[in-house]
Amino acid sequence: MTGTDLLAPLAEAAPIDLFGMSTEAMGGQDVAQASLHDEMARRRAYVHPFRWTSLGLTLIEAMLLGLPVVALATTETTEVVPGAAGTVSNRMPVLQDAIRMFVNDPDTARAAGQAGRNAALLRFGADRFLSDWDQVFDATVAH
Repeated sequence: MTGTDLLAPLAEAAPIDLFGMSTEAMGGQDVAQASLHDEMARRRAYVHPFRWTSLGLTLIEAMLLGLPVVALATTETTEVVPGAAGTVSNRMPVLQDAIRMFVNDPDTARAAGQAGRNAALLRFGADRFLSDWDQVFDATVAH
């Protein structure tokens, strides 16, 4: 479900740092929420191996941090991650190549991360949220 079975083959492309609760047995770290974003932002890319999460908050957080995304093409991921923001596929060699590219080409990683940040701000940012609320209030008051 969480894609942990994919971490070993993905790590063949580059070392992967695993963050999350109770991940120590898999070599992961349980990082405090207060420092998680700082830790994520120090990485070259965000790997999203989740199969059955409708839309993972960490995916949105990674995009807002400007990290390029390497993700399985499942659930809502294909709708949220634009092509310029990273690689979304169910093919292991495609995902591995994307990891290698982002690790070895910082300019490409930075450009993809910026595209992801822009897309996330448009869809999930406070400005969009407040605009939607304004429309709801205007429609409610008008009736």
